[in-house]
Amino acid sequence: MALKEYGSPIESLSEFILSSISDITVLVLSVAVEQETFIETACYLYRASVAIMELMTTDYTCHENAMENFQSISRSVNLAKLLVEKCQKGIQPFSDPDLVTITAQLEAVIKHIGERLSFIPPSTFGDQHYAKSSVQSLSKEMQTAHFEAQASKTNGIDKKLLSFRKQPKVEPVSTPTEIDLYSINFEVSTENPQFLNTPQLIQMLRSSSWVSKRIPEDMSESLTSMPPVGQYMEPMYETFFCPLTNKIMEDPVTIRSGVTFERKAIIEWFEKLNGSEQTMLCPTTGQKLTSKAFNENIALKTTIKQWKERNEAARIKAARAALSLASSDTMVLEAVKEVQSICRRDPYNTTQVCRVGILPLLFKCLEYKNKDIRSTVLELLLQLIEDADESKEMIAQTTNIPTIIEMLSSSHRSIRHASMLLLLELSRSQALCEKIGSVTGAILMLITMKYGRSYDAFASEKADEILRNLELSPNNIKRMAENGLMEPLLKNLVEGCEELKIDMANFLGEIVLGHDSKTYVAQMVSATLIKMVHSGNTLARSAAFRTLVQLSSYQPNANILVEAGIVQVMVEEMFIRKIHNEPMNSKGEAAAIVANIFESGLELENLQVNSHGHTMTSDYVVHNIVYMLNNSTPDELNNNLIRILLVLAKIPKPKSTIVTLVKETEASYTLIELINNPHEELSIAAIKLLTVLAPHIGHLLAERLCKTRGQPESLLVEGTETTLITEKQAVSAKFLAILPHQNLTLNLALLYKNIVPTVRQEINQIQKRGTRPSRFESTYFEGLVGILVRFTTTLYEPQLLFLAKNQNFTTVFTELLMKTSSDEIQRLSAIGLENLSLESISLSKPPQIKRKKFMKLFYLPKYLSFGSSRRRRIALCPVHRGACSSQNTFCIVDAKAVEKLLDCLENENPEVVEAALSAISTLLDDKVDVDKSVSMLSEINTVQHILNAVKEHRQEGLRQKSFWVLEKFLNKGSDESVSYISNDRVLPAILVSSFHHGVGNTRQMAEKILRHLNKMPNLYT
Repeated sequence: MALKEYGSPIESLSEFILSSISDITVLVLSVAVEQETFIETACYLYRASVAIMELMTTDYTCHENAMENFQSISRSVNLAKLLVEKCQKGIQPFSDPDLVTITAQLEAVIKHIGERLSFIPPSTFGDQHYAKSSVQSLSKEMQTAHFEAQASKTNGIDKKLLSFRKQPKVEPVSTPTEIDLYSINFEVSTENPQFLNTPQLIQMLRSSSWVSKRIPEDMSESLTSMPPVGQYMEPMYETFFCPLTNKIMEDPVTIRSGVTFERKAIIEWFEKLNGSEQTMLCPTTGQKLTSKAFNENIALKTTIKQWKERNEAARIKAARAALSLASSDTMVLEAVKEVQSICRRDPYNTTQVCRVGILPLLFKCLEYKNKDIRSTVLELLLQLIEDADESKEMIAQTTNIPTIIEMLSSSHRSIRHASMLLLLELSRSQALCEKIGSVTGAILMLITMKYGRSYDAFASEKADEILRNLELSPNNIKRMAENGLMEPLLKNLVEGCEELKIDMANFLGEIVLGHDSKTYVAQMVSATLIKMVHSGNTLARSAAFRTLVQLSSYQPNANILVEAGIVQVMVEEMFIRKIHNEPMNSKGEAAAIVANIFESGLELENLQVNSHGHTMTSDYVVHNIVYMLNNSTPDELNNNLIRILLVLAKIPKPKSTIVTLVKETEASYTLIELINNPHEELSIAAIKLLTVLAPHIGHLLAERLCKTRGQPESLLVEGTETTLITEKQAVSAKFLAILPHQNLTLNLALLYKNIVPTVRQEINQIQKRGTRPSRFESTYFEGLVGILVRFTTTLYEPQLLFLAKNQNFTTVFTELLMKTSSDEIQRLSAIGLENLSLESISLSKPPQIKRKKFMKLFYLPKYLSFGSSRRRRIALCPVHRGACSSQNTFCIVDAKAVEKLLDCLENENPEVVEAALSAISTLLDDKVDVDKSVSMLSEINTVQHILNAVKEHRQEGLRQKSFWVLEKFLNKGSDESVSYISNDRVLPAILVSSFHHGVGNTRQMAEKILRHLNKMPNLYT
């Protein structure tokens, strides 16, 4: 039984339940009160845990009420745990009412869990009928559970703890009923086609005509009274019995008086007389004996032996009839005990028992609820399998292995141990190893018992022996590994023959390992797997590569693999090794392993790859990888090569080499062509590498992108409101946004492909989704805004200027400042507004008044003119001195963007603050009306925002812009603004620091402000 990997909420919840039950089973041993009740509770919960583990192997986790069921069970288990912890020894005394309450709560917990188990649909288990029956049986039993509190010792009345199970009405003669997870209601049929077809036999079995007066010592008294035995037994002659022991003789001898005795009995008689003065007499006749000599009575011995053989065959036949009829539990139990007695007397009888068809009937008896029947049957089966090789083969053919596996979880220790011993004997047969291991959950249950030594040391020891026997089957070794027992597989991988090593490596590559297992496996077999890669055996190499890829995918394993020498081997596979007609792609596997190790974060500068002193960051490695990228065809190999380059691009030296090679070779075209590769992982990797290279060769990439068919429009795919953003959409948008904004070729190409409406639509859809962002939505959103910003850098191109006006970019960026909390989007929006605002002064012009044609024919004197009073006055922008609007002249004052930009100055991100400050600074440019601009900005407390920004951030560029704005206010601002700046106590210290430590313009501006504030002497006055 293989549990699913815990990744989903319901799987995590089931893991919590199992962990809590495990804690309870340990804690109950130290409970001070009501210990029997708590132990019974723990038994119920343990059995429920097995049912939960069985459920996790099915599709029930997808059922609509699965989560509700598991949550309810979790709450009940948690309550039980709290009660157990409350009743620990030494915590506090409890009164009788307290004990009654605790007991009632425990009973409610068990009943509630049983009720929840009943909600599981029978179809959940498919064809696993035993699992369905077991869970249903457990559910019914738990729902009828009943606990009663023990009375306090001070009561003086010794009340026994009543059974926690509601017992059904029983017959006068009854035996304890087995209670375990796998209890199955089963009625033995009396219609046995092999044994009960003849009316004569049925009549014989019902006959009661004879009862023996003498009962052989090895025959059960109860079975002798059964009708079948009376029919088959031959009469016993008096001569069969020893006069001294009154038992049937085994070794008869005749003394001088002619009387026959058991050899041992007569020798003891003679020895007793030796110590006395009595005359030696015959113990039967009293005749005086002249000698102690006796002769073996061979004839009688043979007769008795033949009589026993004939009657034992009859007893076997009678027992078989009793098992077939199965009219009561008592009859079945007596029949099984009779077979035990027969087999114990003579090992040959075990073969006879197997031959007459008793085995199938015994396995049927294992389905009885009666504890004694199941336990006795298991003991008998173990006796049969130990006595003769022929019976082992018969048992192997008829054994119902799943039934035996089920009983390993029995709540009765005797049944659990007996089934364990039987399974141990069966596991010694190589033919049965595969059959045992293939039973659902068998391997997992044995592994659990192996490591449960504290709970049951005997079962732990035997489970370990069984597992060692099951290792004879390679499939069982794989099953053990799948269930967490890795040692057998790893041992065979390291020490086995070549064929076995290949099988084990293939198994290891196929199974999904947990993180802890990956580390352990890497430590144990890395060296062996690397040797297999070096071998000339293609199958061995393929298996080793597959496993190494999985091990290297777990980043903590990188150091282990590097110390084992994997890097040198994999680099040789990539760059040097060439085997023609090899069916496997070793270069692709090797590149995947190297990429996995690189991505783990190891220091690559000192990692040597060959004996020539080359390291992973040397030009030798970079040149070879770029060469392979330009000439390779397999997508998987290309993907892994790009992954390696992405890691190397984070290191300055190899990054410089990569940039040079991509620039001077066809690698840039190769990477751009891979953008549209159907292998999405490869396409994403190529775009990521291009994004890393864009700051260095961005114009080259932009030009070549525009020359590639289908580009750049394929980088932006329109989605829908319900479609989640993919990683490829996100990295594509980011790539377009990061390419040089001033590249006119790319901007016009995007314009001609009508990209902007698509970008606007995608932005609107993201804003509508609001609180439902996907994993890649933020990156995608930032990329879309970055694409819009790039158009604002080339507004000198008439077509792009018309685009910005038509799409009302000023309003778009202003709204983005208002509606987003993303720092990057605020920064980009501020940059966009800055670029637009710089164009406002050239676009803003005085209004042109159009005269009507008839008014042009004559002119009236000013005092007669009526147009001045009626003509509508057109408002002029105080900053740009002309007719302005947010759409046509990109005026950020008209767009009400200035207030939003001032809000951005309070942002903790200095990049956002600097971008917002740059946008505001466009209103203080020498080309605009600075006096009116300063006046307008003063009204909205701009100075206060600037001072706050200066105090919060120490970045050079930000302070330079802040000082420039403050200087404008000192020169052009009102007395109030100047006073506000002059009276700030912190500003002088900041200015002095910048004067001492600042560079270039920052130092000069700090000096100017200090002189203005009379903090430094003014040399010009």
